[in-house]
Amino acid sequence: MSDAKRPTTEITLLGRYYTIACDAGTEDKLERAARYLDRAMHGIQSQSTALSNDRVTVMAALNITHELLEALDEKRDRDAELARLDERLDEALKKRQE
Repeated sequence: MSDAKRPTTEITLLGRYYTIACDAGTEDKLERAARYLDRAMHGIQSQSTALSNDRVTVMAALNITHELLEALDEKRDRDAELARLDERLDEALKKRQE
């Protein structure tokens, strides 16, 4: 599907407007992501107004990437714990059947 036929959504980041092409039905998710990024950027900008918008953008991207990686690590740890519990449960059930 060419970008000319794709739906577009207008987002705002640090007061600048962007028109972004997105897949049909994903507009709400794109807008949600943009609001999250905009809040992160405003938070960084409020701490130091001397930072350029480019630097604010990079710092926000790094912070959000760090949050994502932390969440993925936590999920991996939970999944590993669930796998260990599942193994223990299987062992206990096998012993009970014997």
